[in-house]
Amino acid sequence: MVSKTCVIQNPTGLHARPATLFVQKATSFPAEVFLTKGTKRANGKSIMGLMTLGLAKGDEVLLEVDGQQENEALAELAAMLETVYE
Repeated sequence: MVSKTCVIQNPTGLHARPATLFVQKATSFPAEVFLTKGTKRANGKSIMGLMTLGLAKGDEVLLEVDGQQENEALAELAAMLETVYE
């Protein structure tokens, strides 16, 4: 398992569109993906799970990836969280 603390950079946070793109990328990897904000933990391959975290710009989130291609997945998913996109 690999992990990284990321700071959300998107001005509108991880709302529906960015969350959908994140889930699509996460599901392309044969690994488990989890995000944790405070005491809440969500499956990174679940749009509803991500939405329950209510991630806003500037929030710190722990990204954890476990399984095949975990290093590649961590790098690509962390980049998505730390980049501004609509």
